[in-house]
Amino acid sequence: MSNLLAIPYLVAAISGIAMAVQGTINSSLSQKTSLLFATLVVHIIGTIVAVVATLVWRVPILKQYWGSIPWYLYLGGVLSVLIVGLVAISIPKVGVCNATTAIIIGQVSMAVLIDHFGWFGMSRLHWNPWQLVGIGLFAAGAKLLFR
Repeated sequence: MSNLLAIPYLVAAISGIAMAVQGTINSSLSQKTSLLFATLVVHIIGTIVAVVATLVWRVPILKQYWGSIPWYLYLGGVLSVLIVGLVAISIPKVGVCNATTAIIIGQVSMAVLIDHFGWFGMSRLHWNPWQLVGIGLFAAGAKLLFR
C-alpha cells in the first residue's frame, strides 16, 4: 500500500484531476466561443505559461540539440491540439464522467502497448496476461459508469 502513496503515483493522480477539470473548462470555452478559437486560446495561454516557467527556472533553451532529437518527439504539440479539440467535442455530448472514462480506457490501453513495444524511446516493459485481464475488467467497470 505504501507504493500507492509514493510521490509518482500522487503526481499522476493530480494530473488526472487536472485533466478532468481542463477538459471541462475547455469544453465550456468552446461552447461559448468556437472549438478552434478555444483550442487556440488554450495553447496561447499554455505557451505563455511555459515561456514564463522556462525563464523563471532558467532553462538553457539555446543549449538544446534540436537536430539530434527524433522528429516524432516533436509531435506532442500536434497531439495536444487534437486532444484539446476531441475532449471539447466529446464532453458536451456524453458528459464529463463518460468522456473521462473513455479517455482513461484509451490511455491505459495505449500505455500497455507503448510499454510492451518500447515505442518513442521508452524502456520495454512486456505485458503479461494479468494486464490484459485488468484492461478487460477496467473496460467492464467503465461500462458500469457509462450512462
